[in-house]
Amino acid sequence: MEKIYLDNAATTPLRKEVVAEITAVLSDHFGNPSSSHSFGRSAKNSMESSRKRIAKLLGTSASEIIFTSSATEGINWILRNAIKDLGVKRIITSPLEHHATLHTVEVLKKEYDVVIEYLPVQKDGTLLLSDLEKLLKEDLVTLVALMHVNNETGEMIDLERVGQLCKENKAYFQCDAVQSIGKYPFDLSNSNLDFLVGTAHKFHGPKGVGFTYMRKNVVLQPMIYGGEQEKGFRAGTEAVHQIAGMAKALEISYAKLDEEKQYISNLKEYCEAQLNEAFPECTIIGKQTFYNIINVVLPFDKSKTAMLLFSLDMKGISVSRGSACQSGSSKPSHVLAAFLSPEEQQKPNIRISISHCNTKEEIDYLISVLKTI
Repeated sequence: MEKIYLDNAATTPLRKEVVAEITAVLSDHFGNPSSSHSFGRSAKNSMESSRKRIAKLLGTSASEIIFTSSATEGINWILRNAIKDLGVKRIITSPLEHHATLHTVEVLKKEYDVVIEYLPVQKDGTLLLSDLEKLLKEDLVTLVALMHVNNETGEMIDLERVGQLCKENKAYFQCDAVQSIGKYPFDLSNSNLDFLVGTAHKFHGPKGVGFTYMRKNVVLQPMIYGGEQEKGFRAGTEAVHQIAGMAKALEISYAKLDEEKQYISNLKEYCEAQLNEAFPECTIIGKQTFYNIINVVLPFDKSKTAMLLFSLDMKGISVSRGSACQSGSSKPSHVLAAFLSPEEQQKPNIRISISHCNTKEEIDYLISVLKTI
């Protein structure tokens, strides 16, 4: 039985060119990049070349890119140190954020004298920027922490408008761009973003490596102490091969962006049409969603909820109910719970997230299997 992978918002398969890049670096640049001898210099050159390539693709300078193990690490670093180093007294976020943000602000509220404000969520799962504008009028040193593309619904925020509001009201802006890096063009030098995080495995790169963008005039102290790696911002020997793989993956993603975006958008449109035709009473979540994510509430009896993903998996189809970080939980998604009625939350939902590797035939098979359920 051929397996079908439709869970690309959780992670993506590595491109073969990325595997080749990682393998080559492991073989040819295995030295410690902090060492002064030729092996160390070779590894350092590889790593700094990767940093420059990533920075150029995102429209910023290499000095503003710090390598991390993940976006989660970056989010924790920014939120925690913004309070200590920037004097932030209030964090504005939303109930729709990834748990990397939500769980961190919950802890920070207990540890520090900091106000946590959550933007209200509309019935369609969107945020009103007028609510953010009202909150920003209050005179407190503020950090706004909002994700660009929601990892469960695909709903997008207007980055430019949020950044402008933050600039006008002298607030810091931190963006979780995990779902859009490599799939959306960024020009950070012309944005009002102070911080941004990304992770390689969401754009066909390796797991275990990510980066934080930190605007050069907004400086945080390290969260991990030890050596002087990453200009003193993050101690610990860098994973040069992972970093090279990330740079390669990002280069290919942006080189093929227009072509792959069109292909994936067409496949998403086809999938939504097939879902609506097969299940007229289904509800596709979201108003302005990203081009690769579909979250659909199916008109099945709630008794099907617990076994739906298992049933699909038995047929070789990999999808999810939402964030992979909570896939083992029996609790309803905190994202959907923020705006769906209790009755709607009881119905089974699935998140279908598409990449350039998927086909119409795979969508057809998914629909045919759902019909049998």
